[in-house]
Amino acid sequence: MNTTRRSFLATSTAALTGCSLLPGHSRGDWIDAHVHVWTPDVQKYPLARGFAVSDMQPPSFTPEQLFAHCRPEGVRRIVLIQMSYYQTDNSYMLDMMRAHPGVFSGVAIVDETAEGVAETMRGLVKQGVRGFRIYPGKVKNLSAWLGSPGMATLWKTAAELKVNVCPLINPDTLPLLDKMCEWYPDTGVVVDHFARLGMASPAKPEEVKNLLRLARHAKTHVKASAFYALGAKKAPYTDMGPLVRQVRDAFGPQRVMWASDCPFQVEHGHNYRNAIAIIRDRLDFLTEQDKAWMLRGTAEKVFFSAAAV
Repeated sequence: MNTTRRSFLATSTAALTGCSLLPGHSRGDWIDAHVHVWTPDVQKYPLARGFAVSDMQPPSFTPEQLFAHCRPEGVRRIVLIQMSYYQTDNSYMLDMMRAHPGVFSGVAIVDETAEGVAETMRGLVKQGVRGFRIYPGKVKNLSAWLGSPGMATLWKTAAELKVNVCPLINPDTLPLLDKMCEWYPDTGVVVDHFARLGMASPAKPEEVKNLLRLARHAKTHVKASAFYALGAKKAPYTDMGPLVRQVRDAFGPQRVMWASDCPFQVEHGHNYRNAIAIIRDRLDFLTEQDKAWMLRGTAEKVFFSAAAV
């Protein structure tokens, strides 16, 4: 799509929705769409089987620690992603959501093979959860995993509840995810971290093509996130600019959301300011309207809107 046509569509969308630069929000009222939190209090919040305290790196990342990084950069709301240390026990995330009303939305983890998973999902949505993370872990047969009866229940229930499936996947899973989006067109999908393109090795053109192909599914979104781990893995991360541009052009800014992936973004010499600055300040092809959607509007629409319960 050329720049003139893309700009026209963005302007038209803003006019239709009455959201030129999304009024009602001040510049800087941003949303971080992907953060993990955990506590060193493993007595109250036990770790899942297979995890040890030594696995928690950093040892602690509480909301208060997060706020010290994000609030100076104008980030006021956050989407919490259930941390793997707790697996399907979402208690700490839910407690933090209750402790900070209006600040957090949540993406939970459930066991799709468990009996009553649909009711479990419904109960979590009533507590403010707006997405369910899926990731293959050590699964070798990705097709059998995504095509399982439990996964079918999870995708169908997410559609019924008007919440999202949030895949953490590698590029080789993109064709299978594309097929799932075909099978479940009413299910909202949010792909984490550009499907980790450029994490293990430079992104291949075919992998980029597979990610952009998902744009044909109207309810599919992409997180522009985890810049510390992708591409050159060095601030200011502007080597990721071409991919950001391709994703924006394919999906439109209304289906792209920025995120930090804290606390990992603020470890090993990386910092929060550089994470948000690549979208906010450093890519001159992003319009003010693009930034308003990517830094706030998309995540607000997807993760802070009402669900069906």
